[in-house]
Amino acid sequence: MITAFDDYCVHQTAQPIAEPSQSDRNFYDRYWFNGFDEQAGYVFEVGLGLYPNRHVMDGHFSVAMGDTQVAFHASRRAPTERSDTSIGPLRLSVEQPLRSLRIVLEKNAHGIECDLTFIAASAPHQEPASVLRDGGHLIMHTTRFTQFGYWTGWFSIDGKRFEVSRAYGTRDRSWGVRPVGEPQGGAPGLLNQKPSVYWIWCPINWGHFATHMGTFEDPEGRPTQLSADRFPLYETPDLIPSDEVDGFVSMAAIGHDMEYYSGTRFPSTMNLRMQSPKGERYDINLTPLQRFQTLGVGYNHAEWGHGYWRGELETGREDWDLSQVDAESPQFIHVHQVVRAEMDGQTGMGILESLILGPHKRSGLSGLFDGAA
Repeated sequence: MITAFDDYCVHQTAQPIAEPSQSDRNFYDRYWFNGFDEQAGYVFEVGLGLYPNRHVMDGHFSVAMGDTQVAFHASRRAPTERSDTSIGPLRLSVEQPLRSLRIVLEKNAHGIECDLTFIAASAPHQEPASVLRDGGHLIMHTTRFTQFGYWTGWFSIDGKRFEVSRAYGTRDRSWGVRPVGEPQGGAPGLLNQKPSVYWIWCPINWGHFATHMGTFEDPEGRPTQLSADRFPLYETPDLIPSDEVDGFVSMAAIGHDMEYYSGTRFPSTMNLRMQSPKGERYDINLTPLQRFQTLGVGYNHAEWGHGYWRGELETGREDWDLSQVDAESPQFIHVHQVVRAEMDGQTGMGILESLILGPHKRSGLSGLFDGAA
């Protein structure tokens, strides 16, 4: 199956580019973005994923403002050409690799539109690989990089247009194998008997530099994956180095504590403590300003979940009142929150992602979906 990308020197296996190196049906290739203003008046997110062994490509554009969140969803049969990243009226274009990407959602029946350009302000940062096995079966093995930037453009909801000028943005790009799509049949895996996930991910833009932290923990609160870094930001994309990044610091010690809104697993405050190999200390306090339900970009969605087959092409819209969602419902537990960060008189803006399922002793959570006291 020869396609246009086969004319470039990018092959990593003996197969053509359109054929994944493995037959695992959960192989995926995915983009994710967010954008928000300094007043946290809005936060939008974009997701676009390709699942070649499931023959699906899907995408989402969702906006939260106050207690209102709307979402545009789209799904299609996966194209064979990897350069085709369009799903009905939604399309993503790489204007300049690792420097500029554009998201366009053309006029459609659902009343949600946008034309937004992400302009990079940092070098791409490769995070530790995420690896998870279920009874010896490898169910997750992914590579991901994170990049900070700013947005320009606009979005529109039901005819009301919002201008976007140098809004904060973060994106990640990931690929590999992870649980997606319709569940596998046969005997249930061991993780179904005692499910437990504690995932915290927190990129912060401080203006001239950025910090980034992520961790998985076991039910006792012991990290199974943990990293945090500081790296420089650049005024324009042409200043971003393409090789070694001066000023990058990988932290030698990392810790955090969180409190939760009563009856939920949504963080209400977080203190992040980091120390560099040279002993420089970073004591960061985070205050959430705006919540975004990741359901809006397909996470844990029963109908528009990542990789689900919905036919040759289908689009849809959803609306939520964030003040009325059931915080203990599994579909709403995974959240992103715009946060204001404070550290030694400095102020930053960023995102706090949290996904906490099952018991977590350090948080005082003992059940599967129960909220904090």
